[in-house]
Amino acid sequence: MEAIVNVVLPVFAIIFAGYIGRRRNILGEGSSEALNGFVYYFSMPALFLVTLSRVDSSEIFNWPFIQSYLYGMLITFSLVFLIGKIAFSKMRLAERSLQGMAGMFGNTGYMGIPLVMVALGEAAVLPAVIATIINTAVIGGLIIVLVEVDLRSEAGGAGIAKDVFKSLATNPVLISPVIGISLSVMEVSLPNSIASFCDILGAAAGPCALFSIGVFLAGQPLREGIGEISFLTIVKLLIHPLISWVLIVYVFEIKGIWGEVALLMAALPLGATVFVLAQRYDVYVQRSSSATLVTTIVSVITLSVLFPYLSALVN
Repeated sequence: MEAIVNVVLPVFAIIFAGYIGRRRNILGEGSSEALNGFVYYFSMPALFLVTLSRVDSSEIFNWPFIQSYLYGMLITFSLVFLIGKIAFSKMRLAERSLQGMAGMFGNTGYMGIPLVMVALGEAAVLPAVIATIINTAVIGGLIIVLVEVDLRSEAGGAGIAKDVFKSLATNPVLISPVIGISLSVMEVSLPNSIASFCDILGAAAGPCALFSIGVFLAGQPLREGIGEISFLTIVKLLIHPLISWVLIVYVFEIKGIWGEVALLMAALPLGATVFVLAQRYDVYVQRSSSATLVTTIVSVITLSVLFPYLSALVN
């Protein structure tokens, strides 16, 4: 319960602060877009770069952990994507891709890492960082490709490939973790001045992204799409952890702290990165912001139920 009070509730409080700031007209129109531009192009890339450059590359590749976490996300994504195609047939590929992301992309960086530090100790930080790497470099890259393919569809086959490659090659959220991992593998340390710059700039990524969600939600009809948001909440907080638990226990047989972290990361609410991408491409913005808020609120209950049984479930 201490971890819930110290981490989950403050996350919701930051979203609420942004909501109040916009509702009281302390922040004007366009504030959410400006905050997201800062997060997407400056703060988040700095955070990914400096964090991954410091991780020991020899400890990154724990394949059973990586496979269980990644497969759990991909299976959940496929489930939401297929159901979305049937139930929300009017959606284009970019929307369905972000909808699928909303069903499996956990708040590992801004909530997961501090949560495991409080609940499980320092030994749990490394697997939480690896989960964040998977979220950013693999899942984030996949979704960006799908969105870009859809939005550039009028360019034709060669044009799509050219536009997608150009977009990926200049995408700061995708480039920064690649550079960070490369520095780690080559055992090259960032100069102290650059590392400090990235530390200061990166520290703002989480609060700004969450605050921006609150700003955007001010004046938005949360009742709109309530059925879809309810579906995504059930998938993210119940079905995704269940799928991951089966993989952790019965497929890859992961024990101890790594198994606990893998399950906990799957049980986290939706990460703000989904909203950042949605607003960046102006696709699925309202639903992603609402899903982030609702899953964060409901996760106070689901995580409180999970924590007492976490160790027993994977050992």
